[in-house]
Amino acid sequence: SVREILAELTGRKGGCAKGKGGSMHMYAKNFYGGNGIVGAQVPLGAGIALACKYNGKDEVCLTLYGDGAANQGQIFEAYNMAALWKLPCIFICENNRYGMGTSVERAAASTDYYKRGDFIPGLRVDGMDILCVREATRFAAAYCRSGKGPILMELQTYRYHGHSMSDPGVSYRTREEIQEVRSKSDPIMLLKDRMVNSNLASVEELKEIDVEVRKEIEDAAQFATADPEPPLEELGYHIYSSDPPFEVRGANQWIKFKSVS
Repeated sequence: SVREILAELTGRKGGCAKGKGGSMHMYAKNFYGGNGIVGAQVPLGAGIALACKYNGKDEVCLTLYGDGAANQGQIFEAYNMAALWKLPCIFICENNRYGMGTSVERAAASTDYYKRGDFIPGLRVDGMDILCVREATRFAAAYCRSGKGPILMELQTYRYHGHSMSDPGVSYRTREEIQEVRSKSDPIMLLKDRMVNSNLASVEELKEIDVEVRKEIEDAAQFATADPEPPLEELGYHIYSSDPPFEVRGANQWIKFKSVS
């Protein structure tokens, strides 16, 4: 939930990883977070897909990475293993045109990311169109579940803001470029227009939803600053899922904690 995500960002007890993961390591049921190493989540995703196949639950793993990570060697190793073992894995490259501060043209000899799988079929999808993404994902999931192995999707999207707080986002592209994408291709705006034009919703209804969403975000932000930080002994918790308790050395080497599963 928004509340759990914001509380995780501020290192609070009510965060989805109890404040211990931060922005890069968020976990929840069936959500295996990010990874501090660029591209490292891709082989992790292939491993989760192996578990899906091994357990025979007809599940699929969606493994997401960006255009900046797409040139990592470990991604091609994961492709190879997933194809050999016919793993139910949808590899999704979110191509937002910039890896940190470098445009895709300057970083990749080929920007056809959907073709990078070589022996894995690929789709190029308009990532700014919610219905396109839904239908492409529906197709990809059915493909994986049919036992044919992995599939690759490139979602063509755009990053409005800088890569991080230290990146203003306009030193390697123009403000006009960002504004043009925002005014013509914003996914929320496009869906709103489509819904109103098709008489699926009224402008007033959508405004009410906006108000509710803003209230939810404000409440979550307040919770994220008021919720207590986790206690020091939390360091020893959840190291293993089912082992008997053992001693864990704390931040101070003279203080010991008992692990809790």
